[in-house]
Amino acid sequence: MKRAIKPECWSRRLWRNERGFTLVELLVVIIILGLLAALVGPRFFGKLERAKITSAQAQIELLGAALDQFRLDIGRYPLTAEGLEALVKNPGVTTGWDGPYLKKSEIPRDPWGQPYQYKAPGDHGDYDLWSYGADGGQGGEGENADVVSWGSGKS
Repeated sequence: MKRAIKPECWSRRLWRNERGFTLVELLVVIIILGLLAALVGPRFFGKLERAKITSAQAQIELLGAALDQFRLDIGRYPLTAEGLEALVKNPGVTTGWDGPYLKKSEIPRDPWGQPYQYKAPGDHGDYDLWSYGADGGQGGEGENADVVSWGSGKS
């Protein structure tokens, strides 16, 4: 006569027979994941910084188009004292202002979270518009280079 196995005993037997991962197997998986991250990570972050530079160049172009529209309506670019804020709010000293010249009611910040720099009249044209890049300071190379509205787009 066979002896009946109680359901709770049966689950204990299965539990005892199941085998988990060993420490060596877990370490091997962690090392492989670390090697993959070391190979893929730098390429991914390099593309991320390049995307920020491209985004800053595109924003400068869009702000430049808004500045040109301001000039068509007013007859001049906003003065340095008026700044880019004149694109979203009437500076009060001008007639013919037909803004806002940007879709949103605030001036966008550069991809690194800093405000764009603006000077009119500029040293390189009617106006100068630039971002200081990742380092937030003048000059630099690579991702720290200034993104500018004149010349090749980077200083």
